[in-house]
Amino acid sequence: MTTVGLLRPEGHPEDDYRRIETLLGGDIRVDPVVYEGPGTDPERLAAGAERLRLAGTDAVVWATAGASFAQGWDAARAHARALALAAGLPASSTAIGFAHATRAVGATRVAVAGGYPQDVAGAVVRFLEAAGIQVVGEARAHGGGLPLPELVRAADDPGAQAVLVPDTSVPTVAEVPEAEAAAGKPVLTGTLVTVWEGLRLAERHGVWGEELGALFVRRGPRDVWEPGP
Repeated sequence: MTTVGLLRPEGHPEDDYRRIETLLGGDIRVDPVVYEGPGTDPERLAAGAERLRLAGTDAVVWATAGASFAQGWDAARAHARALALAAGLPASSTAIGFAHATRAVGATRVAVAGGYPQDVAGAVVRFLEAAGIQVVGEARAHGGGLPLPELVRAADDPGAQAVLVPDTSVPTVAEVPEAEAAAGKPVLTGTLVTVWEGLRLAERHGVWGEELGALFVRRGPRDVWEPGP
């Protein structure tokens, strides 16, 4: 059994994580610790990570997109190292996971879709570009009411090799296959990437699920991209 521990903000839905857990089969567990208040509070996150360690998790991921992207690439990596030290476990964040997952599906040029305000959307673009990923398309859903396939189509660009939907506060997993069929390319969403990043840290590279899109497609050993240090 491999357990991915999540530090999840209060109010973020858990349904997507349970769906992912189910679709990945019986030996993957997703264990969240829900926290209140500012998610950048180091003591609060360290305490949550300690709870996950005591619960027997194999890796910890800070499961929030907007706040983790807003740190910037260098600060996010430093934050992950500090969290790993506090937890005594491999640690990362949703934002760092997007850099790794984008490369894992063979993409270096992406479109970004979501309902973030302009300042947060700008932070996402800057983070990705600092990680060596070019953003060639972007769309924001005013009011946040668009189904995932429509949001993806609105953001997509012919030059994009994948479409990223970073938000972890809305459920997306059930619509990923339809969205990928509409776009004809990988669609990476916040909750999918968060769990995938935890599995990467736990060295469960071969995990796959037929209904979870390109990120969890069955791959041969030579197709698995391994990030550098």
